[in-house]
Amino acid sequence: MAPPRATGAASAAEPAAFVHPSAKHAKKAAIKNAYAIEPISAFYVFLAASLAAAAFAPIQDCDETFNYWEPAHYLSHGYGLQTWEYSPDYAIRSWLYIAFHAVVANVRRLLPRSTKVAEFYFLRYMLAFACAFCQTLMWRATCLALNPRVGLFFIAALVLSPGSFHASAAFLPSSFAMCAAMAGAACFMNWRGGLKTSQGMFWFAVGGVLGWPFAAALCAPFVLEEALFAVLSDQERFFESIFRLTRGVVSALVLVALDTCVNTFFYRKVEAVAWNIVKYNIFSATGGPELYGTEPWHFYFKNLALNFNVWFVLALLSLPLFLFQKLLSRSSGQSFQSGLRTAVFLSPFYTWLAIFSLQPHKEERFMYPAYPFLALNAALALHTLLAAFGHADPKTLVGRIPARLKLAAVALGLALATALGLARTYGQYSGYAAPLALYDPLLEGGVGGRGDTVCFGKEWYRFPGSYFLPRDMRAKFVRSEFRGLLPGEFAEARTGFGFWSGTWLPAAGLNDRNREDLGKYVDLAACAFLVDTQYPHRLETGGGLLPPGEPDYVADHARWDTVNCLPFLDAEATPFLARALWVPNWSFIPERFQRKWGRHCLLRQKK
Repeated sequence: MAPPRATGAASAAEPAAFVHPSAKHAKKAAIKNAYAIEPISAFYVFLAASLAAAAFAPIQDCDETFNYWEPAHYLSHGYGLQTWEYSPDYAIRSWLYIAFHAVVANVRRLLPRSTKVAEFYFLRYMLAFACAFCQTLMWRATCLALNPRVGLFFIAALVLSPGSFHASAAFLPSSFAMCAAMAGAACFMNWRGGLKTSQGMFWFAVGGVLGWPFAAALCAPFVLEEALFAVLSDQERFFESIFRLTRGVVSALVLVALDTCVNTFFYRKVEAVAWNIVKYNIFSATGGPELYGTEPWHFYFKNLALNFNVWFVLALLSLPLFLFQKLLSRSSGQSFQSGLRTAVFLSPFYTWLAIFSLQPHKEERFMYPAYPFLALNAALALHTLLAAFGHADPKTLVGRIPARLKLAAVALGLALATALGLARTYGQYSGYAAPLALYDPLLEGGVGGRGDTVCFGKEWYRFPGSYFLPRDMRAKFVRSEFRGLLPGEFAEARTGFGFWSGTWLPAAGLNDRNREDLGKYVDLAACAFLVDTQYPHRLETGGGLLPPGEPDYVADHARWDTVNCLPFLDAEATPFLARALWVPNWSFIPERFQRKWGRHCLLRQKK
């Protein structure tokens, strides 16, 4: 059996294998077209959601700040904080990835009223645009390979989910890999005009080599599909498949060579960063990522339930529903090929979830590359359920349910998913957006001056990055109860040939064992400003006692003046429901369900 050289519109429930439907299927085609929308309209919907994320989404992970925004700031402005991953001794971060984003951010300097904060948001908007474009590509391929109604559900699952809100404009390799995976999947899924295996492999390689190496695993089901069809094909098509696969492998090797050359320039020694990342995460003898915490196997199930609610449940049900449908189906002819294609489309999400659920160290951003495939699985599952309800035998229990009642049940379910998604999204924004607005008084002028230091203690991981500090105002750390390794600073020495000497000069105190380095701290007296968060509820319930290394700086009016304070959610004191979703602060809501608040403050030391 061989894959077709070109395909047309898909059947109602399975991938396309033939050209446009015949006259006897005209009615079915008309129903499908009722769900079709123009690509530009889909792009605008995706773009609106992504731009909202770029403008309002808090930085969820301190890795985004210290491992990506800070190195980009160093390339653009000559200084910034450095993590051990960028030490030439370890070299597990790609400077090509950073340089590409830094160049995009620097375009903002060519426009009027340029500031560092403007550069930050300009890069976010560009990331949002790229994400929306890739989402549109995958949506279009879904409509062509499956069904316009599946494509419509795909849009809903992505646009209305908090997970996509945080992933779409994040400056993270996992978000970059997510976009590249959508472009790659679009190539593999769309057989119109011939198979695009090499193009699909190229885009997955872009996500894996320039972004996150593990994301290349999402390509495996599509490559296996091509290999299987090659085995089952005649000799001519067998060699065509081998040629396509070879071109894909060569394109990946070219990307590896390019990445190695750029990193060799920055690190001043030959470094294959993609291999360094794999080696550290899988073969490390020093503890690897498990040093930074481990989670139980069900961590991602809880996390995805919060970030995709009903859509995650549908995604989990997609394969059982498909298998059940195939068992009941009496179709013939193209059933094997189309059924295999559907299984291939469903596989990436399950594969990714299984692999990362087995890893001890887990973080929410590790799921980003699989988000589009979760949405695809959920859309297919919902389509299958609606088809089953709509064509049920009138003699069965389901068939006796009035059509309006079925429609109301579906509408209620989608409304619930939308409400939960919006409540989660707004809850995260309203609770944790303060760090992105805290530094406005510094940026407006009149407060502080060049060379001042802004210090961070127990809230060091809330720092959004040096883009939010005026020129030559530096971030420093004072010691708190935290006993792990904090970032250092890129060397600013100008030595040797070339630029950015801090990328290759040895950095003192950096290690891959998360060992505290006392050299990362400054004395409190050296801090012109200090960022701290006050949690009144914890003081009340704890008898007014705080850890010795984390005093209530906000209450120390003898030493500190308050420059700016913004509400900040006290996650530790807030009950789970109010922490997971937005809960309004209405008086009739019981106290045990209400959100508890602290104050995220910028303080100035009195002279």
